Amino acid sequence: MTAAPRAIHRVLVANRGAVAARVIRTLRRMGIESVAVHSEADADLPYVRAADRAVAIGPSPAQQSYLNQARLLEAARETGADAVHPGYGFLSESAAFAEAVQQQGLCFIGPSPRWIRALGHKTQAREFMAAHGMPQSPSSPVLHGAGDALAAAARIGYPVLVKPAGGGGGIGMLPARSPQELDAAWAKASGIAAKFFGNADLYLERLVEAPRHIEFQVLADRYGKVRVLFERDCSVQRRHQKVVEEARPAGIPEERLADMRRLLSDLLSRVGYDVIGTVETLYTPQDGFMFLEMNTRLQVEHAVTEEVTGIDIVEAQIRLAAGEPMHDVLPGQPAARGHAIEARIYAEDPVRFLPSPGQLTRFDLPCGDGLRVETGYAQGCTVTPFYDPMVAKLVAHGSDRAQAIARLGSALARTRIEGVKTNTAFLQKILAHADFLENRIDTGIAQRVLDNTPA
Repeated sequence: MTAAPRAIHRVLVANRGAVAARVIRTLRRMGIESVAVHSEADADLPYVRAADRAVAIGPSPAQQSYLNQARLLEAARETGADAVHPGYGFLSESAAFAEAVQQQGLCFIGPSPRWIRALGHKTQAREFMAAHGMPQSPSSPVLHGAGDALAAAARIGYPVLVKPAGGGGGIGMLPARSPQELDAAWAKASGIAAKFFGNADLYLERLVEAPRHIEFQVLADRYGKVRVLFERDCSVQRRHQKVVEEARPAGIPEERLADMRRLLSDLLSRVGYDVIGTVETLYTPQDGFMFLEMNTRLQVEHAVTEEVTGIDIVEAQIRLAAGEPMHDVLPGQPAARGHAIEARIYAEDPVRFLPSPGQLTRFDLPCGDGLRVETGYAQGCTVTPFYDPMVAKLVAHGSDRAQAIARLGSALARTRIEGVKTNTAFLQKILAHADFLENRIDTGIAQRVLDNTPA
């Protein structure tokens, strides 16, 4: 028996940029009031004005604003919000923040804190998923020093990947193909993990050569019903950071994809997972799908799934968090149509890939059939050095992969951004590369494109 869903009238969006704009847009369509929060650096961004209310939460550094849990909760009280949407990044996978929101009597628009805690730590997540039948590559538990790492690598077999246990986004992941490389990678990764995540715990995984990075979008209600909204191919990565994403993956046998969807649906239903999540895997034709991690939040690349399914994932996330049953939120089995591709546009040096902050003196993004733009900026706004330098996402949908690629390539060619450097030329080269066009894709494709690009 299901409980009555809680009513949500006003949502505080505890984030910034494109995801804040994206959530506010859906809230408006649902007839729910929105509260934008902003640091000093973001006071003039367009989504702040678009929200029903706006609250200044502190100085520009994220630690003093978007990561300031006490100030965010105070803003929720000040504005009479009855729910908090965490977006992605920042506090979206903080179990402590989710618990604090709930203790204040508000709805946290995300998974239950116990799932954020259980799956947020990478080695714990791997152990949990392995115990419930999810295949994965050989790995170690959290290791205590370089000596333990050398012993673990000898058991796992080289090459290995050193990974922060408490982090994500590809930060601090370093390969090692010998004991000498492992010593150096361990020292470097531990420093990076401590700096970025406040947690220096590291572990090892077998380094899978030339895999595809395939992820599965999950929605779940509070009553054991799970929907897996197909898959995304996120193999185009620079320094382990995704730059181009597609739905659905081309060239993987449908029976293999369907088997993994069924496995995940059964597994997550059996354990009682709820609201939203994404299961990330590596895939090779020889080994099949191998579990990487589970992100207990909305993904940056959710738009490509929305384009092929017609489902507003943010709306579903809100309704599921409020306690609505799956049969009301997503009646029937979802279907997919056509193909969608997303490119992330960053304000960065196109050769060294270092951030390029500055004022957007020109910011013309294309529109047209089959195109969608997600951004938190407008012409005249300033891209500051305080946050991730992504300025926009361009999404193209087509009847097939070739049409989606053509539409996205044309859109990038018509994009005009001045005042900052961008990676648009690099994105165009990816879309025009023979390996990409002919679907010879793996996580090394971006480097192959760079290797063909004169410095």
